[in-house]
Amino acid sequence: MRIDRRGFLAGAAALALPAQARAAAPLLTVSTPMAAPRWAVMQRRLLAANAEACAAFYAKYVDARDHLKVFERWGANDGPDDAAEATNDWFLLHALGGSDRIRDLASRFWEGHIRQFTAAKTVDVPIARAGMYHREFPVQMDWQHNAEGLTSFNLMGLSMPGDARLRQRTRRFADFYTGRDPAVRNYDPARRMMRSLLNGSRGPMLRAATPLDWAGDPFDPTPFHMEHGETSYQQTLDHYAEYGDVIGDNPLNLQSTTLGLNAYALGGGERYRRWALDYLGAWAERAAKNNDILPSYVRPDGSVGADWWKSVYGWGFSPVVPQTGARENRNRVPRSITAFMGAVVMSGDMGFIDLWRRQTARINDASRSIDGTLSAPSMYGAEGWYGWKPGPYRASGFEIWYMSQRADDRAAAGDHPWLDFLEGRNPAYPETAMAADLARIAARVKLREEDDTTPETRLADWPIGINPASVASLVQTMTGGLHIARPPWSKTSPPQGGVPLHSRLRYFDPTARRAGVPEDVAALVHSLSTDTTEVTLVNLSAGSERRVVIRGGAYGEHRIDMVTIDGRTTPVGGRDLTLALAPGSGARLALKMARYALRPTLAFPWAG
Repeated sequence: MRIDRRGFLAGAAALALPAQARAAAPLLTVSTPMAAPRWAVMQRRLLAANAEACAAFYAKYVDARDHLKVFERWGANDGPDDAAEATNDWFLLHALGGSDRIRDLASRFWEGHIRQFTAAKTVDVPIARAGMYHREFPVQMDWQHNAEGLTSFNLMGLSMPGDARLRQRTRRFADFYTGRDPAVRNYDPARRMMRSLLNGSRGPMLRAATPLDWAGDPFDPTPFHMEHGETSYQQTLDHYAEYGDVIGDNPLNLQSTTLGLNAYALGGGERYRRWALDYLGAWAERAAKNNDILPSYVRPDGSVGADWWKSVYGWGFSPVVPQTGARENRNRVPRSITAFMGAVVMSGDMGFIDLWRRQTARINDASRSIDGTLSAPSMYGAEGWYGWKPGPYRASGFEIWYMSQRADDRAAAGDHPWLDFLEGRNPAYPETAMAADLARIAARVKLREEDDTTPETRLADWPIGINPASVASLVQTMTGGLHIARPPWSKTSPPQGGVPLHSRLRYFDPTARRAGVPEDVAALVHSLSTDTTEVTLVNLSAGSERRVVIRGGAYGEHRIDMVTIDGRTTPVGGRDLTLALAPGSGARLALKMARYALRPTLAFPWAG
């Protein structure tokens, strides 16, 4: 990757990517009869089961004001970000083809939880005494938790890109981090860095953080399920005893660039895209100067030194667990790869992924034999590498392969039955995966029905484990995409929130003027490669034609050059193509594609 003196990618075709593809999507008619495949019937059943279970969940855990019925607290363990996650995946479910009611409920909840946590105030924690939200955004927290709280928000544009409040909020939230908002100085444009790990709508924390800042006001935890197993308030404080080192920049802050991506894709203007790429480019430069290792600490003056491994959630962050007295490795740097994946969507430049490949190589160069087994490190501190694990270092290996589709990255992606299916070795996978999601819904429904907690005895993180939305198999099979919020592909890829959808395809209903496959339509992506995608679409209706728009990528970033159906090839040359599926018909399509060739947009295909 080459960076010019301003920090923008230089020589990357990325900055000159065409903003628009051909305006009119070709219309192709499919009339070949297709008996209803079992996977298609299951797909429609899974969409319906999700919607029914989510509506019942809402009725139990959300009140008439659209507030979450929980004991309200500030804190990284059980604060507003956890409340915001109660309806995770509902917007994504709608964007795949779920009912409009689920989108409407998710929208109502988002508005309700903003009102709820703007009104909720702390007594002891200084930053939230006037409200846990300010200007509809968390007042000050790290971007592991800020991003989790934005999981739903950052996917809203898939279903409702024309919503005026969404557009306005996305720009406002992004400008908390671009340096544009004079009231919020989180970002230092001159040094191309965030000023603190803890930041938000009231700006950065420029002092050492205290356990109180992280854990929230005193309370008695005994009536509640405590996710980390604390049995006293003192233990909740002790959990954060070593969380004081927050001044300076940290890779977790890169998750803020998703706001820039969405602001741009929702029509906010080029400056959001350029800010995000400039900030990400600054981190790419830092890695290049640090032996290809992304540092976890940028000093307040913008420099990276011998203490590059410091900071909360950094390479050397192994705090004591108060319940056991043992140290636990909590390096969250690998999570930031999702921000670099977003950079590829915005720029088309695979250099943002190359740096992760080089980092993996450097870490594996440090491998050593431990008890006769070659082991790679996962941590780095004052004494050098530590956190040894058997085998090669493969954190983020799946994500690297998914983005590059390179054969030499495939081994690091590991083994998974979905990959076996895509590579022709596991034909039963779609049905098996959807059956697992149907079982997951049933299990969550049972948890809801048996849940005897009350709003006074449940914290904000409790409903997350009961939310029935189960879409991982749908994202994979329908779109050829990644469900990063619940990654099923690798034990080294931790769940995380607030990330964009990364997919090869997505769909729209041009008749109903909405996102997702139309009623009775099902889709199955069979294979992926660098420049081809094979997908089957089928209309299960016996009496009605269904029209569906197929788009290249979640953001229209992939150009569809040609489509081949039954041996006949048709040029496309744009983001979208439209199929008219006769009743009871279906077809397998081979799409020739140029990935990451177009500027990202969330506008519907028929938008002006």
